[in-house]
Amino acid sequence: MNLCFADRERYYGDPRFVDVPMETLLSRAYAQERLKTIRSDRAFGELPPAGAVACHVAGHVRKPSVAVGEPGLPGDTSYVCVVDAQGNAFSATPSDVSWESPVIPGLGLCPSPRGSQSWAEPNHTSVAAPGKRPRLTPNPAMAMRRAEFLMPFGSPGGDLQPQGMLQVLLNHLVFGMDIQQAVEAPRFITRNFPDSFEPHTYYPGRLDVEQGVGKPTGEALAAMGHQVNWLPDLSLKTAGVCAISADIKGGKLYGAADPRRTGRAMGW
Repeated sequence: MNLCFADRERYYGDPRFVDVPMETLLSRAYAQERLKTIRSDRAFGELPPAGAVACHVAGHVRKPSVAVGEPGLPGDTSYVCVVDAQGNAFSATPSDVSWESPVIPGLGLCPSPRGSQSWAEPNHTSVAAPGKRPRLTPNPAMAMRRAEFLMPFGSPGGDLQPQGMLQVLLNHLVFGMDIQQAVEAPRFITRNFPDSFEPHTYYPGRLDVEQGVGKPTGEALAAMGHQVNWLPDLSLKTAGVCAISADIKGGKLYGAADPRRTGRAMGW
């Protein structure tokens, strides 16, 4: 996840303005090269450099550590997924013009607050510019094997989203948990990158870990150089993943809702 967030800082931006090397970033060869930079005995300690892509200058924008209190959570993104009897699937992460957006007097319209996900730094890939879209965080997703398996899944939570979602996906498909177990299993979250929202806070080396992971594992991670920050069990700060796991061959649907946030799984 650290390597992916490092590449995001360097290469991700509105593709109408930025030449995003997606073919390279998604290739197996590139992933294998990036994996070589991971040590099994030592954490990066800070956001690692981005990978080298031909015709692009490698590197990343280093943000200073900002010691500020974390904001409260009076409102947030939502997530919804549906699969019908015919196997049609829907996955969406609605998130805009709500509690944090002012209402324009006389019109009743709310402007989008998503400009706060742009940067003011001229050399950043997602620097603000006229007509340029910010680098947004909503990540509705679907995993599928044609005619066998379908799984729409997603979460609220800004930069927490892909981290919680990845762990649920691995819990279900690699570690063999049923979908509700996969959602409820203890999680960790890296904060070792500039946050997508202004003021783009960056906590070098920080790893947020739910209590359920266990103290011995947390102590082992700290010994490797992670700045371990303990969270309660089922913490709001590790995303709130919901999912439907569809066994297409067997004709069965299994829904899961995350108890970390307000959610519900329903079937009829």
